[in-house]
Amino acid sequence: MDRSKKSYNLSPEELKQLQSIELELLIEFDRICRKHNITYSIDGGTLLGAIRHGGFIPWDDDADVILNRDEYQKFLLVVDQELDEDKFYLHDLNRTHGYRWGYAKLRRSNTEFIRLNQEYMPYEQGIFLDIFVCDNVPDNYISRCICNFHSFIYRKILYSEVGKRTASGVSKLIYKILNLIPEKTVKNRYAHYVKYRNRKSTEMVKSLTFPACNRVYGYKRKWYEDTIDMKFESVTLKACRDYDEYLRFLYGDYLKLPPIEKRKVHPVSKLTFPKDN
Repeated sequence: MDRSKKSYNLSPEELKQLQSIELELLIEFDRICRKHNITYSIDGGTLLGAIRHGGFIPWDDDADVILNRDEYQKFLLVVDQELDEDKFYLHDLNRTHGYRWGYAKLRRSNTEFIRLNQEYMPYEQGIFLDIFVCDNVPDNYISRCICNFHSFIYRKILYSEVGKRTASGVSKLIYKILNLIPEKTVKNRYAHYVKYRNRKSTEMVKSLTFPACNRVYGYKRKWYEDTIDMKFESVTLKACRDYDEYLRFLYGDYLKLPPIEKRKVHPVSKLTFPKDN
């Protein structure tokens, strides 16, 4: 399927096949983490799906895991020796030229899953698992708000490669100006910012360059460190022990199905599956 530059929502058959590959990625990520005692949790819609549906939310087209920075560093130390390079590869802000997201993606080789308006990004875009990484943020609310503003600026600078093409009016101009900052400079400054944020431990953490779900601008560290085994589809993955508290924080009444018009899907311009799938 290739409908470049046109908004296209996946068919039920495509969505089911996509989810089967995302499950492969979840299994591979879980295998590595268990082998090397790396603590993580399924996250967002993936965790919600596990609780409410026993697996994928029927209309969900992505999969998410989350872990704190020190656990992610442990993952980076072993991922190259562990991954089957014929089937998987990892994209990370500091490992991948042109990659401009503050979270990593574990991808399936010999596939394509290109979101609308990202066709020009200079790297392979296989079907992926989002790996969100949390850094320390201040426990004091005012300081955390300031931290959130700084993180917002970094997010917009990184996003400018997309924003300069997709935004309009004043926003487009601002993104064009931000995009003049060299990629290497942005990434080096952001790496220093991450190091600064993690200079001391805090009770609150956040994936810095991902928007907060509410104005708390932070999440409890324990949600990502205290985990249990949880059934997801036909496998067992790791999940937040206090999933009820966490999901209520994220979604409110999470057991209630949203109306059809609010069931989030991502427009896609290209999707191909591996021949051996």
